[in-house]
Amino acid sequence: MPPAPAADPSDTDDVRAAANGDRLAFQRLYRLHVGRVHGALYRLAGYDHARAEDLTQEAFVRAWQKLASFRGDSAFGTWLYRLAVNVALMDIRSRGADPVSTMDEDDIPDRGDTPFCAAERDELERAIGGLPPRARAVLVLHDIEGWRHEEIGAELGMAVGSSKAQLHRARGLLRKVLGERS
Repeated sequence: MPPAPAADPSDTDDVRAAANGDRLAFQRLYRLHVGRVHGALYRLAGYDHARAEDLTQEAFVRAWQKLASFRGDSAFGTWLYRLAVNVALMDIRSRGADPVSTMDEDDIPDRGDTPFCAAERDELERAIGGLPPRARAVLVLHDIEGWRHEEIGAELGMAVGSSKAQLHRARGLLRKVLGERS
């Protein structure tokens, strides 16, 4: 898993205050961490804006509810990120093998500068968004979020080999959709 962003010096104080019920401290934590959380959930939700917003809101509600259980063994941002990803993975599990809806062109995100043209980025995001949910989860967690197969397997309840197979499947489906040869 990629390292959490450097902690704000007030992060620790805000975590302590929020755990004691200080809503303004939690609001500061929200502002500090919402970008990273939303970005991960947006990709895991297949670039579905509404679903990513719902998952982000649910993740922060759960964080507020579980804040007292935060032990400080890791940075707060790492704990929050992991909690948020678990919210998304539970959502994927609850949806089972239901097909992922196809996105309209208007739903493709407008991102900042990228190393490739906007049309290629849009095509790639549509292709990732159209992957089956578990294959998409493995691809996003491994190739975008930087997780190891052992972590993915533990979170998704699958063997390491199954995680690798899902990643291979996801990449193959992307190649097929994007018109590349194996």
